[in-house]
Amino acid sequence: MTPMQRAANARRHLDQRFRAAGHVGRHLAIPVKGWVRAIRESLGMTAAQLAARMGISQATLTNMEKAEAKGSIQLSSLKRAAEAMNCTLVYALVPNESLEAFVQKRARVVAAEHLKPIEQTMRLENQSLSDEEAKAQLDDYIRTRLDPRMLWDRLE
Repeated sequence: MTPMQRAANARRHLDQRFRAAGHVGRHLAIPVKGWVRAIRESLGMTAAQLAARMGISQATLTNMEKAEAKGSIQLSSLKRAAEAMNCTLVYALVPNESLEAFVQKRARVVAAEHLKPIEQTMRLENQSLSDEEAKAQLDDYIRTRLDPRMLWDRLE
């Protein structure tokens, strides 16, 4: 199996997992003061009580809650706090669209860039392709000549 085939299989597998999970990740906005504090307060637990359950000082817990609110908390700290409140830490990167769609869009952009000089030459020679022919040429280029590792070389 080629690296390109392995990447395509991995995308299909992950896309299936994301479809099965639905849009859960997009609907779970982080509370302004963070999950640890929101759950702790909803349980009626004081900072001192949670700190004791975690075996840390109240000052350390306060710093941890502030770090979470700023987005700089360590996952290991979140996991520890979650366990102390009988929660499970769920960590995921949720794509905004399917991974396959993202790769295909990027491939079209890169392939169009590669084909642009040829298209310009053909236009100058009055040999322009119809929209349908240009699309077929682009699809063929993506399928047969575009190295998938080239998709991410530029930061666009």
